[in-house]
Amino acid sequence: MDFTELSLAQAARMLRDGEISSLELTRACLQRIHQFDEKQHAFLALRPEAALDEARHADRRLTTARGEGQAPGPLLGVPLAVKDVVCVAGLPCTCGSRILEGFTPPFDATGVARLRAAGAIVVGKTNTDEFAMGSSTENSAYGPTHNPWDASRVPGGSSGGSAAAVAARMVPAALGTDTGGSVRQPASFCGVTGIKPSYGRVSRYGLVAYGSSLDCLGALARTVEDTALLLGIIAGHDPLDSTTLEQPVPDYLQSLTGDPDLHGVRVGVPREYFIAGIQPEVERAVHQAVQVLATLGAEVREVSLPHTEYALPVYYLIAPAEASANLARYDGMRYGPRRTAPDLWQTYAATRGELFGAEVKRRIMLGTYALSAGYYEAYYAQAQKVRTLIREDFERAFGQVDLIACPVAPTTAFRLGENTSDPLAMYLEDVFTLPANLAGIPGLALPCGFDSQRLPIGMQLNGPPLSEALLLRAGWGYQQSTRWHLEAPVL
Repeated sequence: MDFTELSLAQAARMLRDGEISSLELTRACLQRIHQFDEKQHAFLALRPEAALDEARHADRRLTTARGEGQAPGPLLGVPLAVKDVVCVAGLPCTCGSRILEGFTPPFDATGVARLRAAGAIVVGKTNTDEFAMGSSTENSAYGPTHNPWDASRVPGGSSGGSAAAVAARMVPAALGTDTGGSVRQPASFCGVTGIKPSYGRVSRYGLVAYGSSLDCLGALARTVEDTALLLGIIAGHDPLDSTTLEQPVPDYLQSLTGDPDLHGVRVGVPREYFIAGIQPEVERAVHQAVQVLATLGAEVREVSLPHTEYALPVYYLIAPAEASANLARYDGMRYGPRRTAPDLWQTYAATRGELFGAEVKRRIMLGTYALSAGYYEAYYAQAQKVRTLIREDFERAFGQVDLIACPVAPTTAFRLGENTSDPLAMYLEDVFTLPANLAGIPGLALPCGFDSQRLPIGMQLNGPPLSEALLLRAGWGYQQSTRWHLEAPVL
């Protein structure tokens, strides 16, 4: 048996039933990482010996649980990976930046702590665009990640390392983060499933902040069932994050049973998301995927989100403004390397000037400008007003439909280096994902086909706040009726 071909849910069930051991599964994942990651560069840090020790301990706990008729943790003995902007105690957290090189947090993020409490084993940290600022994982200070489907292509970003690790069968699932599409877009480019929850559904404690009103911890895995399993564990109120919601977390797996029936579910297709310049194969694949939802009983109708065209400029004012404040703490004084200079201000300038990458500097400067005296009202305040209009567009649309279906990205994975000299072209890759972050609504990305180069295409489903159960049900129904999510790259 090739243990790396198991989905997260399959692995968890087989471990629970004693059909496989955690040691076998973890060792197989580590061997695959060792075999292929020199080329993929999905990981920035690994903990192989500690992971194997935890696997042995998990096997003992599984044996005891079976002998006593107890239910073990839902992920007991399953190896996972974590994006390197999320704190894991004892592992480096560089955020893909030289300015945090050598920093090791002494605590787990709440999402990581909940996964560990469920029995999961963290095997390593995955590559990311620096401070999650990017759409290709090319902005990492430690080199780009390569797409497993075509090593000359990007895996998407900023959770490209997590998406590539899952697609390449190095781990069955991984945590990512999504500020403007950073779970969903790499999921689309790498042919895996990814979920961005509603803002406040999952704690941000231990997630290194980029845009605090936009950041979400999300999950990447092979199937909708896998993402439902992960989300059910990491979701819920956290007293360490005052923005988390106190609503109880439903059993997301409970709705993924029986026949994939979507009768009574209204699916909207926004006319503004099928724009000039979209890759024809992407448009065709998404329309075909929507028709599959219709065959399952969904009622499909066109909707309008009229302020969509303003989402990109609004996002690139609000997110950099928040980043300029959040990243002010990285000055070489408390953690990370320091560049010495004759006085304090020159030390700040030398440290930040040398150790921040070009894209991070660009966004800090843009955000600082938008918040500066004389420009705040003209830029940042106006952007917040338009953000409200974008959120109201979704509210009106969800008065007519239950879900919205659209492309994840306007193209399939582009070539490494293709957009690095054109920041606007890079920003446009998130044009269909960032409205959900501005509105605080959940989004699910799932594979729905391939282009002529055999590069994956993704469909996105969005729903009202806290509608993750319905999103997962619709996505699960789609995957019960198609096989795109079962396709794997040949490494």
